[in-house]
Amino acid sequence: MANTAQARKRARQAVKLNAHNSSQRSTLRTAIKSIRKAIATGDKAAATQVFQSSISIIDRIADKKIIHKNKAARHKSRLNAALKALSA
Repeated sequence: MANTAQARKRARQAVKLNAHNSSQRSTLRTAIKSIRKAIATGDKAAATQVFQSSISIIDRIADKKIIHKNKAARHKSRLNAALKALSA
């Protein structure tokens, strides 16, 4: 348990920040799942539209340093490769 006022305040802030970051990570996972689901349907036009909107979400979360920029790039690259494979 926190013994000083400063430590108690930091503990309160950590709880709020953890909740916010968890929400952001959940949004990221939902965006990735929506792209995968759109690709699974086989409709390239719809999948491309979902891909474009979800890429901005991935970039925004990486900019806030909730995930590492390389992880965001890896997700985008793999999803784009899956989207390109859809047309072939």
